[in-house]
Amino acid sequence: MKTRTLGTGGLEVSALGFGCMGLNTTYGQPLDHADGVRMIHAAVERGVTFFDTAEVYGPYINEKLVGDALAPFRDDVVIATKFGFDLKPDGTRAGLDSRPATIRNAVDGMLARLKVDTIDLLYQHRVDPNVPIEDVACAVGELIGQGKVKHWGLSEASTPTIRRAHAVQPVAAVQSEYSLWTRDVERNGILSACEELKIGFVPWSPLGAGFLTGAITADTEIDASDFRSNGPRFTPEARAANMALVDALKQIAAGKDATPAQLALAWLLAQKPWIVPIPGTTKLHRLEENLGAAEVVLSQADLREIEAALSRIPVQGPRLHAAALGMVDS
Repeated sequence: MKTRTLGTGGLEVSALGFGCMGLNTTYGQPLDHADGVRMIHAAVERGVTFFDTAEVYGPYINEKLVGDALAPFRDDVVIATKFGFDLKPDGTRAGLDSRPATIRNAVDGMLARLKVDTIDLLYQHRVDPNVPIEDVACAVGELIGQGKVKHWGLSEASTPTIRRAHAVQPVAAVQSEYSLWTRDVERNGILSACEELKIGFVPWSPLGAGFLTGAITADTEIDASDFRSNGPRFTPEARAANMALVDALKQIAAGKDATPAQLALAWLLAQKPWIVPIPGTTKLHRLEENLGAAEVVLSQADLREIEAALSRIPVQGPRLHAAALGMVDS
């Protein structure tokens, strides 16, 4: 698979990464540990070198899975993880916490769980309004100086926050939700700031939490343990309305001998050469389908066709529920 570079520090990754969260958390029935390891190995064998996790996924169990799975390939992969939540000893979450001491403790735990000596890419998971971003940048800078972290990034941060953070410690990557049905970063200046500052951009949920694959319909039963069960865009009414978007993608994808998922990922890859989507899956055939997107070439005419088709179709429902949106920096 072709590679792309995030930031100016030489962080080279596969053009498509792998979001590990759903392997054993968040999306309903998890894979058992052995199957999760096998899925990550399958991704490595197919050329993926960029893997994304976070301490809050579980918490902790997703990092342990990633650490076990990638230990044999440590020199050939890039592991990204995230800090920033106030995690209690019993695993419950109590808001945000990016105090320097908390960051240092979090990183020590990450290093142990991931079985690494240094974290390739460390994100602040959500911006803590009670801790100046300059203090966060300085704390991470110290960890970089100690060799515990190589590069750092921000997740769901606003343009002003990105600029302030980057001025203290160069940011390699910004991670935010971005897909054909979530395009806020085009309008709020984040993509423009990343281009100006030469920061890489990593779209999470590039397939709209699976909706853009076409596998989910208004009649699909979503388990209560799946975070989509209370998602504003995943109510039966919203899904029925949003199927128009998927139908348009299917029609265009058929003309490219591609699937809707491949078209959605190829569209992201075509936006900028420093954009690296991180789709995740628990199924081997979906992994292979997603990676096939790297071979789908979209011309300017194709991009205009996609733009024209989707501009006529409003998306129903906010991208996240109110509590999650309340943690997004603005």
